[in-house]
Amino acid sequence: MPESNIGAAFDDGAADFERLAPSLWNPMGNALVAAAEIEVGDTILDAGCGTGATTIPAAQYAGPGGRVDGVDLSAQMLALAQAKASTLSLENVVLHVDDISGWSGEEPFDVVLSAYSIFFLPDMDKGAAHLISNLRSGGRLALSTWADGALKHFTELLVQECRRERPELTGLFSGARDNTERLNTPEKLTAWLEGLGLQDIKVLSTPAQVQLSPSLAWSLVMGSGLRFLLPGDPEAADRVKAAFLAQLGEEHNLNADTLIASARRP
Repeated sequence: MPESNIGAAFDDGAADFERLAPSLWNPMGNALVAAAEIEVGDTILDAGCGTGATTIPAAQYAGPGGRVDGVDLSAQMLALAQAKASTLSLENVVLHVDDISGWSGEEPFDVVLSAYSIFFLPDMDKGAAHLISNLRSGGRLALSTWADGALKHFTELLVQECRRERPELTGLFSGARDNTERLNTPEKLTAWLEGLGLQDIKVLSTPAQVQLSPSLAWSLVMGSGLRFLLPGDPEAADRVKAAFLAQLGEEHNLNADTLIASARRP
């Protein structure tokens, strides 16, 4: 899918994405920033920063003498991130509507963050190498990705209902899903980071369960890459929604288990 279309899709889903922030994105964002060991005065690239779940705590850790450059394809998500930064009077946040696989800062960064975004890169290895190239020698990469089994029941039910309206989905393999499966155990993630030439690798398994009402469950679909599974016809999409939520039930316990990794560029 063209980058402009991806950005527009996440623009449309920004409000839904933000509804999951208190229960999912914010606590996991705080955990990722803690793993990055940000110091006062650090410069930070938040790659695929979304609505600021990592941008805001990173800016607070870095302090007025530091700086966070947040990059995302969605202007609407960045608008929400900017509103948070402005409310907290964080003047060390600078946001950019751009593609993280090609964007570079004027100077190398002390830290690069990637919260649930690395697996969206079309060429994950090449894209990750580009992010690492933005680090100074000794700089730190910290990323989060879904652990094995995360979102599994939720996505299987959604795919099942989408296939009733879109039979062509059968047999198709998502690039993001493929990338996620390459990183979904501590062993796989460690080996991948080693292959990128990084050192001092640490991978933390972070269990997470999120209680979803039907409304929040649908916001997770509409505010994430899962929305790309839906049929384009509104009536067909409504049928998928009704059948999916009926299958899911009134309260779903979402498996959001996450791996958080940190590593150092030599």
